[in-house]
Amino acid sequence: MRLHTTSWGSGDRIALLVHGMMADHRTWRRVGPALAERGYRVITVDLRGHGRSGRASGPEEYRPEDHADDLVETLPAGAELAVGHSLGGLVLARALGRLAPKRAVYSDPAWHLGAGPAGYRAELFVRGKSLTREQIRGFNPHWSDEDVDTEMASVRDWDERSAFGLTGSVGADLWPARAEVPSLVTLADPSTLVSPVSARMLEGRGFTVRTVEKSGHTIHRDDFEGFMSALDGWI
Repeated sequence: MRLHTTSWGSGDRIALLVHGMMADHRTWRRVGPALAERGYRVITVDLRGHGRSGRASGPEEYRPEDHADDLVETLPAGAELAVGHSLGGLVLARALGRLAPKRAVYSDPAWHLGAGPAGYRAELFVRGKSLTREQIRGFNPHWSDEDVDTEMASVRDWDERSAFGLTGSVGADLWPARAEVPSLVTLADPSTLVSPVSARMLEGRGFTVRTVEKSGHTIHRDDFEGFMSALDGWI
């Protein structure tokens, strides 16, 4: 599927941004312009079932490999930088060999979907479709009013069937075997997706790991300055 894209800047270097579940290109409203100011031409996508991109016929077409194929179909290969958040980190890693960016950043990536009652449950994401503005604010107390409004708009545009596309990956080993290119992993504090033990495992596989103190899962919204500082030396 060819995905909807949004761009900022006109620099010689290209940066690719891939959002997480329930979001779309609007989640990068501050990161995109900030990278453009640093000389990048920034391209961000709406994954299938999100934002202005097309919808699949059913949850069986929302698997990580489907999203990865879409990235390859849509985005230019050989970018200077590629950034993926959460689900975006999972599918970026799946597409990395074909997209061949020079550097990669994975922000609190969804490389392990736990099983059981406390693990990944698609129906919990589906319930997010009906969250009120006050509930979103309660879950994300550090977000600006604009980010809360953006989240509400993104969730309304989201095809909740896509949450079930990850069910087949629950409990599977989704960890990258190695860092194929120089790769940074930024983590929330604490991260519910990457434990300290898993972080050390990633370092052993060639990843640089940095934690943004006191940030939640969507680091670039919880602490924009902290997220950008974590990219020092990578952008």
